[in-house]
Amino acid sequence: MLISEIIRKKRDGNCLTDDEIAQMVQGISNDSASDAQVAAFAMAVLLNGMARDEAAALTLAMRDSGDVFDWSGLPGPVVDKHSTGGVGDNVSLMLAPIIAACGAYVPMISGRGLGHTGGTLDKMESIPGYVATPDNAVFSKVVNEVGCAIIGQTAHLAPADKRFYGIRDVTATVESIALITASILSKKLAAGLGSLVMDVKFGNGAFMSDFEKARELAVSITEVARAAGLPCHALLTDMNQPLADAAGNAVEVVNAVEFLTGVRREARLTEVVIGLCGEMLVTAGIEADRDSARILAQAALDDGRATERFGKMVAALGGPLDFVENHQKYLPVAPVLWKVPAPSAGHVNAIATRDVGLAVVELGGGRRVSGDAVDPAVGLTGLLPLGAMVEKGDTIALVHAQSEEAAKRSQSQILSAYDIGDNPASAPVVRDIID
Repeated sequence: MLISEIIRKKRDGNCLTDDEIAQMVQGISNDSASDAQVAAFAMAVLLNGMARDEAAALTLAMRDSGDVFDWSGLPGPVVDKHSTGGVGDNVSLMLAPIIAACGAYVPMISGRGLGHTGGTLDKMESIPGYVATPDNAVFSKVVNEVGCAIIGQTAHLAPADKRFYGIRDVTATVESIALITASILSKKLAAGLGSLVMDVKFGNGAFMSDFEKARELAVSITEVARAAGLPCHALLTDMNQPLADAAGNAVEVVNAVEFLTGVRREARLTEVVIGLCGEMLVTAGIEADRDSARILAQAALDDGRATERFGKMVAALGGPLDFVENHQKYLPVAPVLWKVPAPSAGHVNAIATRDVGLAVVELGGGRRVSGDAVDPAVGLTGLLPLGAMVEKGDTIALVHAQSEEAAKRSQSQILSAYDIGDNPASAPVVRDIID
């Protein structure tokens, strides 16, 4: 069938066959479909949606457009987690080694920062020597020997998705639930997973602010994943405030090392990390129920096994052998540390979380455009959570900046993002679990 006829069929609200979807994806991969045709197809899907079986067929076709990893030789289950992105979300850095310490394997293929949200890959690259984009042989070796590896997407992994997303990004079709689902799952299936757990965020710092829309995405991903043969659970987590009290690259790595070693563990961050670990261990078949799985994950964290795995992963991918013990010596540090004072006494009533993320971008810790270099040293620490009580002049955040001018600009942004008043807010960080 002609590409134009496939577009016409979807434009008219009809379901496509697996062969028609495969032909469309082939056209995206080999450029036999023009940019205009790909855009038209994306708009037709956005307006008319896709049935679960259609979305599963699209996911599998995009998976098969490039390399697909095979971990069948491993002695344990292969599982991963994916987050829809947030501020202060460094969960992957702790989660991967915890799961590896529990007997599963985590080939985690992560992304860079997007808009106001931080990227796991940018965080890992703040570690000197760390190779975030190794070749497939090195990636496989580290996963086999350490149990986990956090790397970036290669050009040969679901290449159809890369072109498709680039066109969607400039044609106002990114918001399609079916296309978001296929984009995420095609890369995860190409990574050769046996199961997946999603962290779908909602709130003012999330890609999808509305809880019901976020839940719709979570249901779509879990159902399409199962239709594609991939067991999948999802947590819906609150992003109406930064998850960790740090936002940036090196500062979030410090936060992660302190979490792993037990120096400091924030309650909300712990709840998300252990909650996701529990679902991963259940979907992987390591434990039969989430309560037992969470106990197992907490034990791997508390007895130091997860910290040991993290150190081995960093070293195996080119980082310092003693990184965990001496991380402060290796990580870059911004020359200016600036206290942001509370303008009045009261409680933290609300936080414009997206604006906090944008403050990091303005400091140089994120990208305004895709080609921007990222400054790993800058960021924010000591971010007070919702409900915190302050007196006038108390520090509500610390700015790590390259100059006092940049720090002052960031202070203004933070003060605008924080609402201090008399109605302390609190909400559970994990709102729902789709299993």
